[in-house]
Amino acid sequence: MTDPASRRTAARPDPGVTIPQRIAALGPFFVFETHGPAAAAVPWRGMGELLDDPAVLGERIGAVRGYLAAGGGQGVEAVELRVAASVTHLGLVSRLISPSFAVAVLAGAVLPYGLREARWQPTLGGMFPLSLPDRVPVPVADPVERAARLGSELFDGPVRELVAAVGGYSVAPQILWGNVASAVNGAVSAIARTAPELTGQARDFATMVLDQPHLRGTCTMAADGTGFRRRSCCLIYRAAPGRAGGLCGDCVLTAPVRTRPPDAVRG
Repeated sequence: MTDPASRRTAARPDPGVTIPQRIAALGPFFVFETHGPAAAAVPWRGMGELLDDPAVLGERIGAVRGYLAAGGGQGVEAVELRVAASVTHLGLVSRLISPSFAVAVLAGAVLPYGLREARWQPTLGGMFPLSLPDRVPVPVADPVERAARLGSELFDGPVRELVAAVGGYSVAPQILWGNVASAVNGAVSAIARTAPELTGQARDFATMVLDQPHLRGTCTMAADGTGFRRRSCCLIYRAAPGRAGGLCGDCVLTAPVRTRPPDAVRG
């Protein structure tokens, strides 16, 4: 944990500014819209389709596979399907986790929703548009309790459902939950860039979140929340020609051999 004296909290919010607007100020990584109970209208689609219709998840993975192949100047078949599945999963969970994490840090609250209540526009090459149910987040004053509530609402809900769905593409659970841990750390890094005064607060909360049951043991980091390194690899390096692409900064494969945990997933 960081020294309490070094922590800074957000300024008292303008009552005329909504939570989505406050979150959006952190950057495009966190932006989300809200919707009521009416049926989704084009171009929005329900994210529950990813669970209810295997063809929809397969379509998304296939699109990501084509995108990765084109980026390397290769044919689609050159990119392993499980690699595309892992990268797809990382993109989906990162998009879901970022705004929820920011609501917890900035508003001290948890926004509960199911994947079948969320909507998206499945664009490629960036943060896809996301819309969440228009409901008031549940305030949870104690950060430890808030992290546990976020774990039960988000990680044991939509995130776990996506892990189960993508696991059908021969992607190991260690990789998928490592993707989730990486998404949490990615949210912290993005907050640190756009709102440095919230860095300590975000790191402290991430430490609590990463200690939730599904994420415990997925990564290593210092007590102050710095030096994050996941214990698995998202496999994206294998999408490059010759499977020799660059590694992510938090990848287990970038660690010196002597520090790699024996159960590290190397793809």
